[in-house]
Amino acid sequence: MQVWIRLIQIVLSILLLTLILIQSKGVGLSGAFGGGGEVYFARRGAEKVIFIATIITAILFVASSLANVWLG
Repeated sequence: MQVWIRLIQIVLSILLLTLILIQSKGVGLSGAFGGGGEVYFARRGAEKVIFIATIITAILFVASSLANVWLG
């Protein structure tokens, strides 16, 4: 059982990293030093789907981590 949970964690972690990296909105090095100035208030379309998928994937990853601790 633990092998399956670890495999699920690996898949979820890769998916979570991919979803986070896809969400680049131009917040690069210029945003860290006060440049940019764009403010996003609403997410629409594909950006909203990716945002919600990221949250769901993060929740599933935490749940699988807790399951690994409880069953381990």
